[in-house]
Amino acid sequence: MRYSLLTQPLQRALGVLLAACAAGLTALFAGCTGESSAVSNPGAPRGKTRIVCTVGMVADIVRQVAGDRAEVIPLYGAVDPHTYEPTAKDIERILSADVVFYSGLLLEGPTQSALERARQRGRVVWAVTDCLLDEPGYLRYPQGAASHPDPHVWMDVAAWSRCVGYVARRLSEFDPAGEETYRRNAAAYQQELARLDDYARRCIASIPEPQRYLVTAHDAFEYFSRAYGLPVRSVQGITTESEAGTDDINRLVDFLVTQRVPAVFVESTVNQANLRAVIEGAQRRGWNVRVAGSLYSDAMGPAGTYTGTYIGMIDHNVTTITRALGGTAPPRGLNGRLAE
Repeated sequence: MRYSLLTQPLQRALGVLLAACAAGLTALFAGCTGESSAVSNPGAPRGKTRIVCTVGMVADIVRQVAGDRAEVIPLYGAVDPHTYEPTAKDIERILSADVVFYSGLLLEGPTQSALERARQRGRVVWAVTDCLLDEPGYLRYPQGAASHPDPHVWMDVAAWSRCVGYVARRLSEFDPAGEETYRRNAAAYQQELARLDDYARRCIASIPEPQRYLVTAHDAFEYFSRAYGLPVRSVQGITTESEAGTDDINRLVDFLVTQRVPAVFVESTVNQANLRAVIEGAQRRGWNVRVAGSLYSDAMGPAGTYTGTYIGMIDHNVTTITRALGGTAPPRGLNGRLAE
């Protein structure tokens, strides 16, 4: 055998290497199949629960519900989740977490397959929008996307509030000792969301009806439209991976000119090129449209700021849209914390 031709020192070194690899593989598979104390015995005291979340909107509601019982780690910054490719470090974070929450409905694009593989290996992985799957008629499926529901449900504050309750239930299953804390935190946060939902309804209703149109870069605001009575038009579809063609741009130009829409809105994580083409097309036809501001769609504002929270994100969007389209809203928003 070839092995017998090796010198004794080499044989010993090879033996050590193989033993180390075997130990490493054993530890890796134990981690991947959920054979940790946190998974096999969710109630076991082990310090703070380590929770990894994908988009900021999910991380924010999980942080509100978990409170001091968990360390919440966002996976994404201000990126486009539809196209974001997870890095090796992202995969490591997912596999080393006690719990993973993601939005779901294919929002996370390439990351979702990594999340599904982690779940198959025994990791604790939940999509917060799973609670909406059994609500008849709630999810919308845009024309031509029969197998791809619109994932932007956080734009409807009442729906996102139901996701808060789902997070509390799931965390209580994982950590029964914290059930009272999760239930109490969720209820308090849902009261804040009810106030935000009411603010959105009042503000949007104040926009004069002839001006009540929201034009954006991609189709992220239809749940917002349905909840608050604001018709929406966009250049791209529900995912930024979809390409806007000349016909799409021309149809939107026709709409702006015909309806005399005064303003359009860019999005913080979406390329503005297509929307700029629409604005230029309207100008060539004698109708000047202004960019009325930037909205948060697939990502929140900078970490550590008011708009870097879910409430701040929606407050900014509602206030910006309302004031730009001729409605009534305080310059600094619901909580007086927006920059004028």
